[in-house]
Amino acid sequence: MRANMLELMAIYVQVVELRSFTRAADALQLHRPAVSKSVQQLEDDLGVKLLHRTTRSLSMTAEGEEIYQRAKGLLADVGEMMASVSTDKPPRGRLRIDAPLALTHAILIPALDEFQALYPQIEIVLTASDRLTDFIAEGIDCVIRLGELKDSSLVSRHVGSVAMATCAAPSYLERYGTPQTPDDLARHKAVNFFSEHSREIMEWKFTVNGETVSRRPASSMLVNNSDVLLSCGLSGLGMLHALRAALEPHIQAGRLTEVLAEYSTVAKPVSVLYPDRRYLSPKVRVFVDWFSTMFARQHPR
Repeated sequence: MRANMLELMAIYVQVVELRSFTRAADALQLHRPAVSKSVQQLEDDLGVKLLHRTTRSLSMTAEGEEIYQRAKGLLADVGEMMASVSTDKPPRGRLRIDAPLALTHAILIPALDEFQALYPQIEIVLTASDRLTDFIAEGIDCVIRLGELKDSSLVSRHVGSVAMATCAAPSYLERYGTPQTPDDLARHKAVNFFSEHSREIMEWKFTVNGETVSRRPASSMLVNNSDVLLSCGLSGLGMLHALRAALEPHIQAGRLTEVLAEYSTVAKPVSVLYPDRRYLSPKVRVFVDWFSTMFARQHPR
């Protein structure tokens, strides 16, 4: 085996998983022609065609699929071996994380200085959105998710739950009054959040007499972005039901008023997801461990 065969296989695997020479080049911090040349060299060395290339698509040949599976397993084995003998080296490199907007603002960003102090050689690339991320295509190393998880090929670690709160701007309450029970929400307007992927509107869940009840107030606004949700609520366009951690600073400042505080809200689970691989890179492993510990410390069960 040539000395750089492992490097060529690693580049090939990245091209396949990101479905793009350009995205692979960005992820590997290489020039695109170097990535293309590496895949061509691997094809020459193996004597088989690995990829069908067109200007708009990229697909594996039958031989390319077999080489991809074997290369992925081999690289995982090599990585695991290297990790086992290199524990004295601090994790380093670019770590791509995706997280929901509200959780990013209220929980992740305020704590990241602690992570960076522990692991100064890790460069974080943080994308924050409320949409469903194409994990592989976008080259994300791990994602943080709110709510119940759908079936996934990814490994997930449940780290805890975040409390919800119901509130409205003082101007809204002056105009429409204050609900006294969850049933009163039927007579109010709400800024409701919907999933961009499923178009499902989030339900407002409370615990009443030991049972969970769901309410979905009529919408004055429907939004798919938690930053916009908050802005609408602050402007008095409707009531809000969102992460307490994101609402609390505005409640304390008087910009929002909490309602139905005597009714417990149903907390949302928080999970970290990452690829199902035998070898997990040190930078991903330390982030997942750190986030789990930090979250449990700030939000004890």
